[in-house]
Amino acid sequence: MNDYLAALIIGVVEGLTEFLPVSSTAHIRIAQELLHLPLDDSYWKMFAIVIQLGAVLSVLVYFRGRIASFLKSFPQGSDGQHTWWNHPLSLVLLSFVVTAIPCLLMDKFIGENLESLTVIGWALVIGGVVMWVVDKQFSDRATTERMEGMTLRQAVVIGFTQIFAAAFPGVSRSMATIAGGQIMGLSRPAALEFSFFLSIPVMFAATGYKLLQFVLESDTTVSAQQWQVLAVGFVVSFFVAWAVIAWFMAWVNKHGFAPFAVYRIIVGSATLAWIYSS
Repeated sequence: MNDYLAALIIGVVEGLTEFLPVSSTAHIRIAQELLHLPLDDSYWKMFAIVIQLGAVLSVLVYFRGRIASFLKSFPQGSDGQHTWWNHPLSLVLLSFVVTAIPCLLMDKFIGENLESLTVIGWALVIGGVVMWVVDKQFSDRATTERMEGMTLRQAVVIGFTQIFAAAFPGVSRSMATIAGGQIMGLSRPAALEFSFFLSIPVMFAATGYKLLQFVLESDTTVSAQQWQVLAVGFVVSFFVAWAVIAWFMAWVNKHGFAPFAVYRIIVGSATLAWIYSS
């Protein structure tokens, strides 16, 4: 397949799935398999990582007003009742630290699971069941309606849930954050918004780390054409993710996460059936 077309397709897949609780990692891995891309090629591994930055930049653009407000009010908050320890930005960074250290230690284990479609398939199915149950049981028990009302304890627990998402590709970082947030008393919109904000440091750190590994360990020289292919995937993922964020925020205010849970179960089951039949 033409590399530019492959970049376009994978960019769309990344943008569509990065912030939905369906696992962008799983979908990109499956897409690469279907497109017959060389999965052991260091360039395509790097490509799948870099285009995630396009998606996370869309978060910065979409939430630029909220981010500016948080920065301006730090650390007291707009209500004057916050501190360095419970301001929304502090809680995002704390949750990130809780996630980052164990994930760094498990990097090799995570890399091995990333190569396994079987792990991804089961993670999609199990994660879908968990998400369905959590949304059904906890959606009416929310005690925290906005990020500004979050506590230190809630942020720490959500950080721990991110570890499972990193360790088992297919779980979905978004799903883990949303489900963990709902269990800890966050409303659907609050859990989703925190998921978006947490994606910023998590994805910048993960992408930066993997890029550094690529530069230091790979002897691959990236050609001018390959840089162009990478740019296509990056730009496409940015614009598609921007549209998805706007749609998803509106959706969550009126609907639940059950349709995404069902979708996960179907895709995961189909992936497992495909693997075991072949």
